[in-house]
Amino acid sequence: MYLAPVHRMAQHAEVDAPAGVLYGLIADALRWPVFLPPTVHVEQLEFDGASERLRMWVTANGEIKSWTTRRVLDPVAHRIDFRQEVLPRPVTSMGGSWSVEPRGPEKSLLTLRNDFAVGDNARADVDWVKRATTANTRAALANLKQLAERWRRLDHLVLSFEESVHIDAPVEPVYDFLHRFGDRAGAASGAVPGAGRIEVSERTPGVQLMTVELPAAGGDGGPRTTESVRIGFPHAGRIVYKDIRDSEQPALLAAHTGEWSVEPDPWGEGVTVVARHHAVLDEDGVRERYGEGAEAVRIAREALRARLARESVAALDLARQHAEDALARRV
Repeated sequence: MYLAPVHRMAQHAEVDAPAGVLYGLIADALRWPVFLPPTVHVEQLEFDGASERLRMWVTANGEIKSWTTRRVLDPVAHRIDFRQEVLPRPVTSMGGSWSVEPRGPEKSLLTLRNDFAVGDNARADVDWVKRATTANTRAALANLKQLAERWRRLDHLVLSFEESVHIDAPVEPVYDFLHRFGDRAGAASGAVPGAGRIEVSERTPGVQLMTVELPAAGGDGGPRTTESVRIGFPHAGRIVYKDIRDSEQPALLAAHTGEWSVEPDPWGEGVTVVARHHAVLDEDGVRERYGEGAEAVRIAREALRARLARESVAALDLARQHAEDALARRV
C-alpha cells in the first residue's frame, strides 16, 4: 500500500508579550474568528478541560474549507497539539502544534508547526497546501503578535453585544428571509441602511458569499464595499458570518463576526431573533479618525456599536415584516 510522504513546515514570531498572554489567545479557539484572519467560524463539539474537538471553517487560497480537529491543551508548557480528523480533499493527514517559549517577562517566541500529506503526493496538491498553509500561518502569527503586544488595552478594543426582536411567526419564514434577503426586491436599502446593492451567492451548500455596497463613511469619497462569508445551520435556526473584506478607510474594524439566531419561544407563540456581534477595533483607524488615548477608543466603541446596532435593527424589522406578512397571507 502506498503511503504518501509527510511534509513538515514551521514558522516563528518573536512577540513582546508574556507567554501566558499568547497561550491564552491560542487556547481560546472560539474567539479565533476575530483573532485570526483565516478563521471564519469555530464550533466546539467536545471539551473535557484537557482536550477538545472543534469544527472549523477557514479561508485557504481564496476558498472556504472545513474540517474537524482534535486539540490537546497544555497550559503549563504553553503548548497545544492538534490533529485533524475529518479533512477536505486532497489532504489525507494534517496536524501540528502551537508552542510559546518565554524569552523574558514580556518577551516570547511563538512557533506554529504543521505536518501534512496528500493523496498520491501529487505535486500540484502539495504546492496548493503549502501555499495555503504558509499564507494562513503568516497571517495568524502576525495578528497574534499584534493582539498580544496590545494585551494591556486589548479588552477595550474588543466589543461584543446583541440586539433582539420578537416575531409572531414560525422559525422557517424568518430563517428563510435572513438566508435570502439579498435576493428580494428593495431588501438592500431596508436590510442595511443606505446600501446600494446586496448580492448573496452560494459557493458550496450552506456557505454563502455576501457582498454589500455602501456609501462612504461621512459621505466622503467613493462607495464602501464589504464582503462576508455566511454559514447556515438551518436545523438550528442560525446563520454565522465573518467580514473578510471592508474597503472603509480609515478602517474602524480590524475584525467583525456575527450571528443571526432564530429561537422558538418555549410557549409556542412565535420566535425571538437575536443579532450578535463580536468585533475588534482597528487601533490605527481609531487614532486617525478620533485621535489618541482611552477617550478616543471609548468614542470609537460607541460609534461602532451604534452603527452595527442600527444595521441589525433595520434587518430585524424587515425580517419581522416579511414573516408576519407571509403569515397573514396564509390566514
